[in-house]
Amino acid sequence: MKAGNPKLAIRDRALEMGFDIIGFAGPENGDVGQHLNSFLENGFHGDMGWLKATRDRRRSPRDLWADVQSVVAVGMNYGPAEDPLALLELPDRGAVSVYARGRDYHQVLKKKLRQLAGEIANNWNCEVKLFVDTAPVMEKPVAQMAGLGWQGKHTNLVSRDFGSWLFLGEIFTNLELPVDSPGEDKCGECRRCIDICPTHAFPQPYQLDATRCISYLTIEHKGHIPREFRRAIGNRIYGCDDCLAVCPWNKFAKVTPHRELTPHIHLMRPALQDLMHLDDEAFRRVFSGSPIKRLGRDRFIRNVLIAVGNSASPIFVEELESFIMDRSPLVRAMAVWALTCLSTASHLTALRDRYMTLEDDPEVRAEWGRWL
Repeated sequence: MKAGNPKLAIRDRALEMGFDIIGFAGPENGDVGQHLNSFLENGFHGDMGWLKATRDRRRSPRDLWADVQSVVAVGMNYGPAEDPLALLELPDRGAVSVYARGRDYHQVLKKKLRQLAGEIANNWNCEVKLFVDTAPVMEKPVAQMAGLGWQGKHTNLVSRDFGSWLFLGEIFTNLELPVDSPGEDKCGECRRCIDICPTHAFPQPYQLDATRCISYLTIEHKGHIPREFRRAIGNRIYGCDDCLAVCPWNKFAKVTPHRELTPHIHLMRPALQDLMHLDDEAFRRVFSGSPIKRLGRDRFIRNVLIAVGNSASPIFVEELESFIMDRSPLVRAMAVWALTCLSTASHLTALRDRYMTLEDDPEVRAEWGRWL
């Protein structure tokens, strides 16, 4: 990295290393603390107790590290080549969120950030700390303060140049750098992201109830997915891109040029019939290097069986019976639910009489009883 103006040198080096956008912010986050408190007090965080536990450190970068003077915010474009919504019309296939179709972005960004942070520290004899969704950093507000874009009505970052498709990372440093102008909200009167949400997860613009969000339900939620959301989930087996995909600013988006972020072929249009029979070993092998791996086999199969139940295809009925005695109550419950969607009443009665008396999980027993 060349000496001289630190900000210009850091910007040039970041772009040279493969980051698509970079901005600089100060150590404050505006009124993010107020929004976070409202989110938590309304219970919109659901199972994500770590958000409440780290609330005080999330209000601003300085609350996380007292010595920080500047934040270097970077983004990498992961724009898809196809419309993610098209896959929702193929009920025998599983829809995986665009961000999870390639290599785990945490590792991709962290490797580049570590190199950039090291060069900053060496060139200007300063301290640095780097983050990629791994600490109490409010990444989207930070990115907006650094001018990378703005938080849209769906609460995600929107970029004038990359639409909805940016992975974010940050370097905190005690080196004082000139800040960029914050991103200006360009949503206007548009509410496409609000209106398309299958589970009505936005109580109002700029406010998300995560407990109703399909991404939360299929990724973060560790328990049984409430019945009221299962039909709306459709064939989404990991995350949801609806609110991102319909944003008009995507007309400026570009297909990702980064090989590490391009989709693996087996995650483009995976067949539900192939996915539903993955055991622990096969699950870990198939999703090695993917963010999907952190779900574990049981939660993943839970999601797949919901998609099977929504497929309207009776060809799955016989295969579903093999999951009735699965070791995981998450899987057993969703197997029963899927059978109630696809099987006949007489067949369900026979299965219930055969298996319900063997069931000790109350949620699974409840599934057997609800179809009547």
